[in-house]
Amino acid sequence: MLVGKNVNLKVEERDDIDFEVECWNDLDFSGEYNPIGEQISKAQLMQLFEHPSDVQKLTEPKMFIIQKKDGTRIGLAYHRIYQPYGVIGIGCFLLPSERGKGYGTETTQLLVDYLFLSRDIVRIQATTNVRNEKARKALEKAGFKTEGTCRKLKLVRGIWDDFYLLSILREEWKEPKMLKKV
Repeated sequence: MLVGKNVNLKVEERDDIDFEVECWNDLDFSGEYNPIGEQISKAQLMQLFEHPSDVQKLTEPKMFIIQKKDGTRIGLAYHRIYQPYGVIGIGCFLLPSERGKGYGTETTQLLVDYLFLSRDIVRIQATTNVRNEKARKALEKAGFKTEGTCRKLKLVRGIWDDFYLLSILREEWKEPKMLKKV
């Protein structure tokens, strides 16, 4: 478990499947700035959990459950490898009632610290809708810099939206901000 000040990131387990299905099937979960996710059944998500596809094996996705200190689940976070370069991409989604409370920034910082401490990588990246200023600010607070705009990258509620590409390099990170060195 990745332990922060206000949230913890717990690796997805079988008993989290119901929460994930609830999240992904709620049209408001991904927010107004992200594509509406594919509706998924518990059986489909369980199948993916128990029998990862070849693509999943290649990208090594890792899903975390974002929890408050009392164990309440408030969102999902992930990282995955973009092949063939080994670039790590991250993202997080919070329940609508938990947005704007600093949990996204803390989750991002926990992921950055964890990835730079555990992997021999030089770069972590994320994208966010150009209209989503709160997400962009959360990434910037975690040390990310905007590299550019990916034009018409994703279909968001019927409109092709532009997204910013942001990244943080190892030399910009320097040391953990949330996780303690062991």
